[in-house]
Amino acid sequence: MINYSKVNNLTGWVVFLVATLVYLLTIEETASFWDPGEFIAVAYKLQVPHPPGAPFFLLIYRMFSFFSFGDPLEVAVLMNAGSALFSGFTILFLFWSITLLGRKLFKIEKGNETKGHTIALMGAGIIGSLAYTFSDSFWFSAAEAEVYAMSSFFTAIVIWAFLKWDVIENPKDENRYMIFIAYLVGLSIGVHLLNLVTLPALALVVYFKKYKNPNLTGGIIAFILGGVALVAINNIIIPGLPSIAGSIEIFFVNSLGLPFGSGIIFFVAIFIAAVIFGIIYSERKKMVVLNTIMISLTFILIGYSSYSLIVIRANANPVINENAPKDVLSFVSYLKREQYGYRPLLHGQYFTAKVVDQKEGAPVYVKGEDKYEIVDYQLVSEYEEDKTTILPRIYSTQPRHKQIYRSKLGLREGEDPTFGDNIYFMLSHQLGHMYWRYFMWNFSGRESDFSDAPWLGIADAFSDSFPDYITNNKAHNNYLMLPLILGIIGIFFQAKYDAKSFWLTLMLFLMMGVVLVLYLNSPPVEPRERDYIYVGSFYIFAIWIGMGVMAIAHALGKLSKNFAVSGILATLLAFPVPVLMAQQNWDDHDRSDRYFSVDSARNFLASCEENAILFTGGDNDTFPLWYVQEVEGFRTDVRVIVLSYFDTDWYVEQMTRKVNESEPLPFSLEKKNYKKGTNDVLYVRDQQGLEAISAREYLKLIHNESNFLKLSSSYKSTINMVPSRNLVLDIDSAEVIKKGIIPEGMENLVLNQMNLRVKGNYMTKGNLMLLDLIVSNNWERPIYFNNTSLATIGFDLKNHVVMEGLTYRLLPVRKPEQRDEFVNTELAYKNMMEKFAFRGMNNPDNYFDEEYRRFTSNHRSAFNSLTIALLEENELEKAVDIQKLSLEKFPHEAIPYDLANGQSVPLLFEMGEDDLALDIIDQLTKKSVQTLTFYREKGRPMDREAMVSMEMMRYFVPLLQERGYDELATKIQNQLDKVIGTTTPGRIPMN
Repeated sequence: MINYSKVNNLTGWVVFLVATLVYLLTIEETASFWDPGEFIAVAYKLQVPHPPGAPFFLLIYRMFSFFSFGDPLEVAVLMNAGSALFSGFTILFLFWSITLLGRKLFKIEKGNETKGHTIALMGAGIIGSLAYTFSDSFWFSAAEAEVYAMSSFFTAIVIWAFLKWDVIENPKDENRYMIFIAYLVGLSIGVHLLNLVTLPALALVVYFKKYKNPNLTGGIIAFILGGVALVAINNIIIPGLPSIAGSIEIFFVNSLGLPFGSGIIFFVAIFIAAVIFGIIYSERKKMVVLNTIMISLTFILIGYSSYSLIVIRANANPVINENAPKDVLSFVSYLKREQYGYRPLLHGQYFTAKVVDQKEGAPVYVKGEDKYEIVDYQLVSEYEEDKTTILPRIYSTQPRHKQIYRSKLGLREGEDPTFGDNIYFMLSHQLGHMYWRYFMWNFSGRESDFSDAPWLGIADAFSDSFPDYITNNKAHNNYLMLPLILGIIGIFFQAKYDAKSFWLTLMLFLMMGVVLVLYLNSPPVEPRERDYIYVGSFYIFAIWIGMGVMAIAHALGKLSKNFAVSGILATLLAFPVPVLMAQQNWDDHDRSDRYFSVDSARNFLASCEENAILFTGGDNDTFPLWYVQEVEGFRTDVRVIVLSYFDTDWYVEQMTRKVNESEPLPFSLEKKNYKKGTNDVLYVRDQQGLEAISAREYLKLIHNESNFLKLSSSYKSTINMVPSRNLVLDIDSAEVIKKGIIPEGMENLVLNQMNLRVKGNYMTKGNLMLLDLIVSNNWERPIYFNNTSLATIGFDLKNHVVMEGLTYRLLPVRKPEQRDEFVNTELAYKNMMEKFAFRGMNNPDNYFDEEYRRFTSNHRSAFNSLTIALLEENELEKAVDIQKLSLEKFPHEAIPYDLANGQSVPLLFEMGEDDLALDIIDQLTKKSVQTLTFYREKGRPMDREAMVSMEMMRYFVPLLQERGYDELATKIQNQLDKVIGTTTPGRIPMN
């Protein structure tokens, strides 16, 4: 007789090994773009990541780094391997969850398992778990050191543990398992909060087991009680307990005059005493339920205690110390993610609503010399009453978001949306585009990895209408809808034969999918695709795929009367589903031999002089830089400054300390001038007769808190202003030249005065501190900007920066009028030719997703800028070198030509490299014709991809005519006329 338990365990571990091996073979070999660069850096040295932190994740992944044995280049791959391992365990518990649910569906009692049932359940577990193994979104997270792999593991083991608890008969063992689950939930808080979303649904497991005659009313009550548990943990335990502790701390220190920390000690003592009393009292009174709840609460708190790492490490002042949550008040702000702003959930404004009043909300305290001081008040805005609604989905007032709302809803400028528009946007965009599209990516097919790519349906399954640039895209994955169909079969089968479990899985599916979409209330556009958020929902659908195999086995069993044979046949019939998913997804999930996420960061730092200061614009610009500095120890003399963080006092304060080999930054302003609530925004108010003001004198007025700068405010007693948008910096040109910072040949461009002109109607604290840095630095340390920070700073510096590679150096010079970009050709040429790294970028077998292509385009554009400057200096040979370097390191076969290549065509013609220019024209024209034809046939609106295609064809026609290629020019013009009609040649978008 088959020992079911052994077979189940052994098969599960085999599936685990397969999944883990797949992930280990395809992991990134260094730090990926986006958050992994930050997480690897902070885990390696136990630093403080962005809110709300992930302390348990950091502790565990720090352990993985131990296996590098001191080799920093091995740290990233080992942490990525950690995600592969946790993802493998997720697949293991998915397998066991499928078989547990299968036993319940077939009503198999322990010890009564037949050979046929065993085979069918093993087949279902194998197919369902392998389908999830090779699913798009989960595989993506399994290959990089991000929190989602570990979070998925906790979600999987908690769901499995509840299902395991369901089959336990001994009440004592039940309680032990419940406490174990509570501990897992507590630990998961220190990774990600996705696990908590499962609690309302999992409450149904308890209800169905404890009540033999369940009904709808009872199920709803159980679900609500599970929601209460979710709210208790998410809103009371996580931020609530520290918030209460903070309030008591303020009372003890400010009102009673006791020392700092006294309120915290009192609260902790009282709280622990109350928990101990509850446990002892419930035990003495034989109150089993209360006792289990109190012990479970204790274990949740034990798991949650990993957050002490955040406060401990913040007080150690590590290099990366985001928000610096050193005390209970800043820690609460950190947990609540207050820096990310507020999204209305149940009631709020439409995007057209105007603010009619602003009132002071709760006070904002910070730790002072001897007490907690009120430095600001939370601002509460009141909107036009007739432009607010329940369940607000179209709320964002950012100009770009408002434009998208109007475009998607068909609203004219000035036209107000209705509640119907609000709901339509929720259904069509938030649920349709930002969730259902992701769901179908995983189980039906994905057109490509281009932004906003649609899913592939049955009409696309065998279509040959896609252009080459889509079919050649490695993320063009077509599953023929087979996983979706198998999962739908499983849904109906489980609903028919095990209604209780069906409601459980359905609620889990909705909670981690639809409900999560509604809770997040995302704006109309995100910086990147967010499909990885909803992997929990996809996990549940994989269970239904397993159920689909059981359904086939059940149907075949009715025909053959031999359930063992039916189980084998069902498994064999369904086995092509995960095989197809693996075959389709392997090439776009294999991250081996990809290093440009790190190499591009190195290239940015290599573009800077020694002891430089480099401003970046945002997260994805910065995280790879943090990684190469903190883990690989590369160019730690460069001080990297995130421009958006510069608006905070904690970040400015960190800049006043020495970090690695970088000395403190020079500032004339003191803490009193940039502390929270002070000089957050300074409005430009041009004073009559004052065309300009000395930047140095303005900073002195700020430092001395001069009344000359004061403005009255409805919600603050006073705020400061900028009396003129022209802030003039006097320059000792002779001294500057003597310092040797002016490139050879630019001496005659040195200024005696530089106008740091304020853009817009206000200046933020970050820009005030940037102004102070520029003035106080006095040209001692090189100051650089990357392209995103240069575009977003509050000053117009474009005429005073010199490109030296990928970065722009601020110098006291004025760019010549006739030049688009000012380039230090000698230094930029040396940096690009000798210092830049491009590992693996010329390998056509590698997968380069949209992020890699974007950074490649940035490099290609930089090559073009240097080429233009070299041609202006008659350095033809060097210009040819740069263009050939670009084509050699980023060949079309590996990374298809893009807009930047199109812009290089006239340069190649000018250098006499006609063959190279014609090849680029040929490749881009083919793609453009296919793109425009495809868009026309599909009826798709003209997005940026189509517009660039059209403009490039227009651009190439006169270029070819100028070079005498009239026949080719006519051919391209005719092709363009055919797909879009008569056009006007000569325009091409330059950004």
